[in-house]
Amino acid sequence: MTEGKDLLTVLWSGADVLRGKMDANEYKTYLLGLVFYKYLSDSYLAKVYDLLNDVKPDNLDEAQSVYEEAMKSEDAPDLLEEIKESMHYTLDPDMTYISMRNAAKDNSFNREKLQAAFNRIQESDELFNGLFADVDLYSNRLGTGDQKQSATIAEVIKVLDGADLIHTEGDVLGNAYEYLIGQFASETGKKAGEFYTPHGPAQILCRIVMLGQEQKKGLQVYDPCMGSASLMLSCRNYSNEADFIKYYGQELMPSTYNLARMNMFLHGVLPENQHLRNGDTLDADWPTDEETEFDAVTMNPPYSANWSAAEGFKQDERFMDYGGKLAPKSKADYAFLLHGFYHLKQTGTMAIVLPHGVLFRGAAEGAIRQILLENGSIYAVIGLPANMFYNTSIPTCIIVLKKHREGRDVLFIDASKLYEKEKKQNVMQDKHIDHVLELYHNRVSVDKEAYLASFEDIEANDYNLNIPRYIDTSEEEQEIDLHQLSESIKTTNKAIKESNATLLEMLGELTFSKAEIKDAVEEFISVFKEV
Repeated sequence: MTEGKDLLTVLWSGADVLRGKMDANEYKTYLLGLVFYKYLSDSYLAKVYDLLNDVKPDNLDEAQSVYEEAMKSEDAPDLLEEIKESMHYTLDPDMTYISMRNAAKDNSFNREKLQAAFNRIQESDELFNGLFADVDLYSNRLGTGDQKQSATIAEVIKVLDGADLIHTEGDVLGNAYEYLIGQFASETGKKAGEFYTPHGPAQILCRIVMLGQEQKKGLQVYDPCMGSASLMLSCRNYSNEADFIKYYGQELMPSTYNLARMNMFLHGVLPENQHLRNGDTLDADWPTDEETEFDAVTMNPPYSANWSAAEGFKQDERFMDYGGKLAPKSKADYAFLLHGFYHLKQTGTMAIVLPHGVLFRGAAEGAIRQILLENGSIYAVIGLPANMFYNTSIPTCIIVLKKHREGRDVLFIDASKLYEKEKKQNVMQDKHIDHVLELYHNRVSVDKEAYLASFEDIEANDYNLNIPRYIDTSEEEQEIDLHQLSESIKTTNKAIKESNATLLEMLGELTFSKAEIKDAVEEFISVFKEV
């Protein structure tokens, strides 16, 4: 079986082909699109071989040969119907990745044929509609003219052939995919952060929302700002019934939405468990006509984004119970929070990453925060280290919310110093993550790390949740030993006097060829003695 490290090596080799032709942030469009196509094609051939021989193929070249022969028989229509039912798509023998690789090796690659393969998959089922829309095989980014563009694609295809995807477990492949997305984000520092949440915050979020729900079969996870769906998919790591989790997600950017759809398949999520939508989370509520409340809600929305804040939203069920107040037009943070909270089940848990400003800003945000606190909806506030995310250096926090719980206390955790610096980003290691979860689980005050604030504490602070108000992380100044300091000064002064004496002695032994130099040195010595 191909290990994740080997797979990463192959994928990065593919990135090397594209390096210099386009920005690193754009690698994903081609590289990950072709990886996904290879995954679908290789899985398809393996399935065909299994249907015909009741055994997995030893290699894909053998599977390709068997498929080509099968398509010449009179049973070919029945075979295609059977495979379409299980795979949701079909490919002609000359549309497979193996066929494209063979053509690339003998310099007969035809990108028109690859485009036809993309079209066939996209048209096979609504699940695949528009999946390869961003993979522009005719882009000048690939080179100038048909020959150079085709040559670039052919070279990537040859490199990626080294990855054995059908014998790689879904999670290994999917995790490699997520890792690459993260690497592209770190390489560019541009908008790549919009589709990726770093490991530390992601694991804290997911472990928190999954606590107590590990055994639930048919768990429903929701992320209305899903990016590449990494947060939702991370939840599977903490479920004993991962194959039965249902995923509901929405994403505004079409290209990122497609990444999420690919990522679902690469993690082995069944089509019937994928409920993803391309749309604006705030402008139009979703979902509304199927499941609308979820066991776990995870969110890492864009920070302090603009939104319409139109008066009509005051009658929107998501926002109408907060004293007639809406999140400010220039700061949609609480709009995202309330949207996610609205879709949370009474027994569920929500965790959202937001900038620290949501903890203390006043006006409408202060009024919304007060109502949430009075209702006991805010369960915990966790301060994260600064410079954790690829698209911003500002410090962020995780807010944990629950519905209809007993009590109105809030657990504050200061995790701002739990990190190690790596390259351009601060990184939370597993030991840091485990410590945060231990503090969260114990839910008791720990000096300089955690504080369980009563509602009266919070009320006395005018509903301000700024973490330093509750956790004092300042270090006590060390007491100065004046006797020791005096002795140290005496020792230093003695050493200075001895050094000065040695220097004067050396200067006094000098001889000079010119009178003016001798006079200048003697003047220097006299001034030095006065100091």
